[in-house]
Amino acid sequence: MTVLDRFRLDDKVVVVTGASSGLGVAFAQAFAEAGADVVLGARRVDRLADTGKLVEAAGRRYVAVQTDVADPDQCTALIQAAIDTFGRVDVLVNNAGLGTAYPATRETPDQFRQVIDVNLNGAYWCAQAFGRAAKNGGAIVNISSVIGLHPGHVPQAAYAASKAGLIGLTRDLAQQWTGRKNIRVNAIAPGYFPTEMTDQMGDQEAELVKMVTPAGRLGDPAELAAVGVFLASEAASYVTGITVPVDGGMTMP
Repeated sequence: MTVLDRFRLDDKVVVVTGASSGLGVAFAQAFAEAGADVVLGARRVDRLADTGKLVEAAGRRYVAVQTDVADPDQCTALIQAAIDTFGRVDVLVNNAGLGTAYPATRETPDQFRQVIDVNLNGAYWCAQAFGRAAKNGGAIVNISSVIGLHPGHVPQAAYAASKAGLIGLTRDLAQQWTGRKNIRVNAIAPGYFPTEMTDQMGDQEAELVKMVTPAGRLGDPAELAAVGVFLASEAASYVTGITVPVDGGMTMP
């Protein structure tokens, strides 16, 4: 196996949650370009056909599954769809996420719980289902955030707590499963990328983000997806339990 071969995912099966828009689309396309078939999960199942076209354009197959990751049964069904369609499952990308911005004294219990249910609990339910089904080992890539590592610029208590919790979950699952199940578990902490969440930023906030980012710009989703492919591939076969910031230098010490 050459060094470039180690980055390939030929004939692997990758599950991507939150695949209907933004970063989820970029992950699905990148994994297909690396040689994998892709299982696309999202609540807005009608949008998954567009993502699927990108997978097919890369010469790979896909299946779309309507999935609310806050429901453990739907997470199990998503992973089972990979087994039923392709006969195996090798990689899980926990990308589904929800962002809110409420002042801490005004955030309601339901608002807080909704974010935790999707961003943290949902990742755990999907990981549980994957851990039970991945009989030959594999890799999990959890999509956290720089907000889980570094204070943000707007009130985001629920989002920050969920993303910091996801980093802790990553470490624990890596400790449990890397040796026993041959499942590596890592996380990515994206900085600011064009997504539905960042589309809500005003011009002043966008300029502030650029000022505090040494790269001086928002990231390109393909730059993030490439790191996901690396962490899922044999190129990262001795990498587990870590969180990789992909943030243009925002969180450097």
